[in-house]
Amino acid sequence: MAGELGLWVAFGAPHPLTWPHRPHNSLYVVSDTGELVGRYDMRYLSHTEVSYLYTPGTAPLVFEVDGVRFGVALCIEANFPELFAEYERLDVDWVLLSVMVYDAARAVLAQAYATLYTYWVGYAVPAQFGATAPATITAPGGRRLATGPVGNRPGLAVADIDPDTQDPDIDIALRRARPWRRTARGGLYDSHVVVGDARSDIRTEF
Repeated sequence: MAGELGLWVAFGAPHPLTWPHRPHNSLYVVSDTGELVGRYDMRYLSHTEVSYLYTPGTAPLVFEVDGVRFGVALCIEANFPELFAEYERLDVDWVLLSVMVYDAARAVLAQAYATLYTYWVGYAVPAQFGATAPATITAPGGRRLATGPVGNRPGLAVADIDPDTQDPDIDIALRRARPWRRTARGGLYDSHVVVGDARSDIRTEF
């Protein structure tokens, strides 16, 4: 159907392994020609999932559509910021986060990652959980661009994405905040550290 409609599609399903191994909890990515271009296997599992349901995955998934780089994450992985930091290091433009829970906090986390790591975040949730936190698309910098229907009604969140946008808040996030944060993480402050100054070293005096 993706090929017939000319749409890229990401959808979740268990991925069976060879007996007696438990399946992966996976997200498949299908191109607009109907080709399976990648599968993401959830790496961080809940206690229940890792105890008797699934086998954890081992690698991120990055794929590209018309020059836009995507990463993906699933459900409880919203609670592991190191995964989202990894996608920033992999230079993605967008992270797709698919969840299946009543948990408004995960929608807040999705918005936070768009703010912290300055990429777009698509937050997908089944319609039955939409009353708690509907699907959203958040821009780099944290502004919500689109929200799906509130309540138990199926629907879509749709937004135009332009990596070259001059939209002021997105422009600042992409072309100022993101490069600066990379510079800051890369040892910028090392040469500015003062060593051997008692006024710096002693932290129990005013």
